[in-house]
Amino acid sequence: MTPKPSPPYAYATRSPSPYGEWGAYGAYPQHAPEPPPPLPLPYHRLARITGHHRWWRPLAGTSLVLAGAMAAVLLVMLGAEIAGALLDRPVDADGFRVWGGVAETGLALLSLAVLTPVVFLAARWTQRRPPGTLSSVAGRLRWRWLGRCLAMGLPLVAGSFGIMTLLPDPGGTDEVVWAGLQEFLLGLAMVCVLVPFQAAAEEYAFRGWLTQVVGAWFRSPWVAIAPQALLFAAGHGWGTPWGFADLVVFGVVAGVLTVRTGGLEAAIGLHVLNNLLSMGVSAAIAGALASDETAADMPWTSVGVDLVMLCGYTVLILRVAGRRGIEAVGVGAAGVGAPRIRT
Repeated sequence: MTPKPSPPYAYATRSPSPYGEWGAYGAYPQHAPEPPPPLPLPYHRLARITGHHRWWRPLAGTSLVLAGAMAAVLLVMLGAEIAGALLDRPVDADGFRVWGGVAETGLALLSLAVLTPVVFLAARWTQRRPPGTLSSVAGRLRWRWLGRCLAMGLPLVAGSFGIMTLLPDPGGTDEVVWAGLQEFLLGLAMVCVLVPFQAAAEEYAFRGWLTQVVGAWFRSPWVAIAPQALLFAAGHGWGTPWGFADLVVFGVVAGVLTVRTGGLEAAIGLHVLNNLLSMGVSAAIAGALASDETAADMPWTSVGVDLVMLCGYTVLILRVAGRRGIEAVGVGAAGVGAPRIRT
C-alpha cells in the first residue's frame, strides 16, 4: 500500500495553548542596554559631560552669549529711557535721559548682572547640558561652601582695603568730600543689592563660560585659565600697567580656585567682597560712584597689598577645601541616559 503524500511545506502542528502563541513562558522582554555612567570630570571640562560636545558648540554658544549680552544692555537702556520719560528726567546733549551718579552706576551694574541668565541659556541651548554645570561639579551652587568662602575672605579683603586707604596716592591728592547721609545710604543700598549679582555674573561669564569653552577643546587647566584672565583684565580697561597686571593676577587666582575647588564659589566670594567694600566706601565720597575709574587704574602702591591678599586667600581656601573634602571633579548632575564620552 502506497503511503499518502504529505502536502508541500507541511509543518508540525501543536495543540493550542491557554497561554497564547508563546506558551506558558510568554514573550522574552527586550530591554535597551543601560548607558555607562558618566565619568567624573574636572570643572574646566564639564562642557563635555553629557557627550553632546562637538567642536562648533562652544563657538555657537559664545556667539549667543555676546548677542544676548548686547540685547540685555539694550533692554536695560530702553527700560531706563522709558522710566526716565515717565518721570520726566532731564535729557543730556545726546538725547538720553540723565539719572545722576548713583542711578547711572546702578544701571551699569544691572547691565552686567543680566549676564548670568544669558550664559545659562547658552549652556542649555547650544551645548545641551545642565546650566548648573557652570556653577560647580555638583551641578549647582554649593551655598554652604560659598558662605565659608565669604567668611574666610572678609577679614583678608577688609584688612587689605584698610591698608590701601592709608597709603599715599602717587597720582595726586584729590580732596575727599563727604557725600551726605542721604546720598550715602542710597548709594550703599544700591551697592548691597546689585553688586552680588554683578560680581557673580562676571564670574559666570569669565571663570565659568570662558574657562569651560576653552576646556572643551584642551585638557590642560592652565590653557583654560589663561585666556579668561587676560580678557577679564581687558574688560576693565587698560588703565595703568600695574592695575592691568593686578587684574590678570586676580583672574588667574580666581581661575585656579575654580578648577581646584570644582566650582565658582571661592571666586564669587572673593569678587563680591572686593566690590562690596570698594564701592561701599565710594558711596560715602561725593561723586566717587559716578567716576569712570576701575580697578585697572589702581596705583602701584596698592598692587603689592592686593597681591599679598590674593595669595593669602588662595592658600587659605585650598587648605580648607582639602580638609573638608570639597570635590574638584564630578558629573555636574548630568542627565541619565545621555550618551557619554570618556575624556
